[in-house]
Amino acid sequence: MTFSQLLAEAVCSKCTPVLVGLDPKFEFIPESMRSGIDANDIWKAPSVLKRFCCNVIDVVAPLVPAVKLQAACFERYGSYGMIALDNVIKYASEKGLLTIFDGKRGDIGSTAELYASGILGKNSAWGADAMTVSPYMGADSIEPFVKTATEQNAGIFILVKTSNPGGKMFQDLKSNRKTIYNHVARYVQELAVSTLKNNDNNTQYGDVGAVVGATWSKELSELREILKSAWLLVPGYGSQGANAEDIAPVFDKNGLGAIINNSRGLLYAYKNEPYKSKYGEQKWETATEEATKNMIEQLKNKTNAGKLT
Repeated sequence: MTFSQLLAEAVCSKCTPVLVGLDPKFEFIPESMRSGIDANDIWKAPSVLKRFCCNVIDVVAPLVPAVKLQAACFERYGSYGMIALDNVIKYASEKGLLTIFDGKRGDIGSTAELYASGILGKNSAWGADAMTVSPYMGADSIEPFVKTATEQNAGIFILVKTSNPGGKMFQDLKSNRKTIYNHVARYVQELAVSTLKNNDNNTQYGDVGAVVGATWSKELSELREILKSAWLLVPGYGSQGANAEDIAPVFDKNGLGAIINNSRGLLYAYKNEPYKSKYGEQKWETATEEATKNMIEQLKNKTNAGKLT
């Protein structure tokens, strides 16, 4: 099965497009898990990140189709952090979750080939099902990722309109009367269509997707119209301010076509109300579970995700 087919099957199986972002910030992890360990201890801190992420996976694996791993949280600790990241990816896969390596890679062709071959596919060193890619260096820096993804039944998500406020500094600039993000979206759509031929079941979406921030609610409809054949990875839900109504346009009539990322709002739910008063730090896993279930219900009630079967 292609990545697009695997993702559609996973989303339908769990009846939700919720994507849990594993962004383990040492300082936010429950005190009981990091007591006596310094945040900058490159030997001991990674083991805390690993334990925390694996506990989160235990909680969310029955509920969601996939997790997104923020590589920077682990790379902070050098080789020990990377070992922890490798262990977490493998653990998530063992629990039946699709894994997205969020490293936003992008480089010249020969280097891109190395990134792609090392990260994408179950037979690669990292074993990730998909990864995020930066398009800034142009087509020859993206094509190696597309080639490897289709060969390894993996996927890529190209940055189009990112959720951070500063993204518009370049992405909203205009060329030929269209924004840069509009140009990138049209290219991503072409790549998505080109990978449809690899889908034996002729599914609607290709193996090349786009990262589109939920914080730009007005642009979501525009980009969904352009990216007809691309899965959308949508960050910015929850802690960054976006809600279910904001992201409703990203789904097709069957509730497919997008996965909605939430990191801090789920991982550290115990720090925020109503979960803080209800559970506190001692029951942080229960807080994460309830927050995840609440997000699933919000999307089910306010978007076409409620039509997933």
